[in-house]
Amino acid sequence: MQNNLKALTVLFFLLLFFALIVGCSDNGTSSEETEQETELKDPSEVGYPESLTYWAELNGNAAQTAQTLNDVRAYQVMEETTGTTIEFKHPSGEGTDITEQFNLMLASGKLPDMIEYNWRTVPKGPDNAIEDGTIIRLNEIIEDYAPNLNQYLNENPEVKKTVTTDEGNIYTFPFIRGDEKLMVFMGMIIRQDWLDTLDLDTPTTIAEWEEVLKAFKTGDPNGNGEQDEVPLLVQPDDFKNIGPFVGAYGIHAQFYNDNGTVKYGSIQPEFKEFLTTMNRWYEEGLLDADFAAMDGKLVDAKVTNDQLGSLFGYTGGGIGRFTGLMEDHPTFELSATPHPALEEGGIAATAQKAFPHEGYHSVAISGQAENPEEIAKWLDFAYSEEGHMLFNFGVEGESYEMIDGYPTYTEEITNNPDGLPMSNALGKYIRANYGGPMIQDVRYVEQYLDLPAQKEAIEIWEETAENNINMPPITMNSDESDEFNSIMSDLDTYYDETVIRFIMGDEPLDNFDEFVATLEGMGINRAIELQQAALDRYMAR
Repeated sequence: MQNNLKALTVLFFLLLFFALIVGCSDNGTSSEETEQETELKDPSEVGYPESLTYWAELNGNAAQTAQTLNDVRAYQVMEETTGTTIEFKHPSGEGTDITEQFNLMLASGKLPDMIEYNWRTVPKGPDNAIEDGTIIRLNEIIEDYAPNLNQYLNENPEVKKTVTTDEGNIYTFPFIRGDEKLMVFMGMIIRQDWLDTLDLDTPTTIAEWEEVLKAFKTGDPNGNGEQDEVPLLVQPDDFKNIGPFVGAYGIHAQFYNDNGTVKYGSIQPEFKEFLTTMNRWYEEGLLDADFAAMDGKLVDAKVTNDQLGSLFGYTGGGIGRFTGLMEDHPTFELSATPHPALEEGGIAATAQKAFPHEGYHSVAISGQAENPEEIAKWLDFAYSEEGHMLFNFGVEGESYEMIDGYPTYTEEITNNPDGLPMSNALGKYIRANYGGPMIQDVRYVEQYLDLPAQKEAIEIWEETAENNINMPPITMNSDESDEFNSIMSDLDTYYDETVIRFIMGDEPLDNFDEFVATLEGMGINRAIELQQAALDRYMAR
């Protein structure tokens, strides 16, 4: 009896032990269960979802006439076509406000189905966002449920390279510029009528620019008998991030790719030459005294008061916008100037030129989304022929007509009856003029830039910069991203303040070596190493 009791006791504990093992296995995830959880639906059984939530900034081009993107005709027609109702969630503000609200949303742990953002630049990088479940890997999803985007990426491997991380993950439905002409849209703009009044040629070198700016300052080109002209306006972020005038010295002010070697332009001797020129122009009143504290309203005021001689700006928001604002001025005329070189016949090393995909205005599927296959099918609609026409041109018969096979904007867009600028009239219908998960069509820009000066600007700016030193859209891994952001957060603050002080003369240029030493002490060389590692991986993709 006692032996039987012992046997039963042993059997009980053995059963309990196995039960605990099984219980622990159930609380975890077996490999079979993982396969079941990640098993994708048969594409033939996937339809459009009934409803989705979508977080995205409401761009100013649309905000003029829309409370949400539901008010944009493209999304209204898309809802009629797919049957999917979208609840848009729009953060308020712009710039850092959007970034703060994005971070707060992630921290809340309550995510919508889709999130539109530049995921390439998120802290710790997109691979980490996939790893921690914030968003999902899209490779297989796109292959099976987004045939239109999948076909485009397979036919355009260089574009596919830019939407893929170093670990091989595709992480967003991208905004893609579908033509070379869509990638150049900013440069130096000058008052052509002032050049004509003073019998001056368009400047092409730094020395010629200096002579033109001096003539603008002293020659009374606006004809009011006062020396109130502001010869030049370029803002600090433009010098820093895009490089007007900096490219003449063979460098970029920030990180650049010198035949596979990453360099930081602002610690090169050439940057001191650039600063010396800008300081001289500032001291002589050639560069706007307000250049470091400028906003859009002040720029508008200087242009409409007939005071500003040249500026760095957009084809649309610069040449087009200011030409419209000054349409009652009898002689006002703007033209683009070549990116200047140091020597006659030279070419700038860098200027504004975008890559087909850089991360902006692209959509990731949240890790909390319950139906990623259906979401992918819905997003892929914009990459179809029907969706492409809808998001680039709007609704046939309303915003465009097909004329000789060319989607031609109607007067609803080109001469809006409510007096809307073309940018806002387009914003009522489409997303091509500010981006979104879609492929931008060159025929949009051919009509948006309707002025001859705008079309000429693209050609001039594209032809007068080599742009072979521009950094591609690299990504960093989690550890690199943390370390890089830690270095650059303090370094950028010091950099921004000191460069302005150099230009304004508050910091003697004799202290340039001390500036470089401080940047090195703050970790710029380590930041270069991190950029180098990311560039090496990008080139090896």
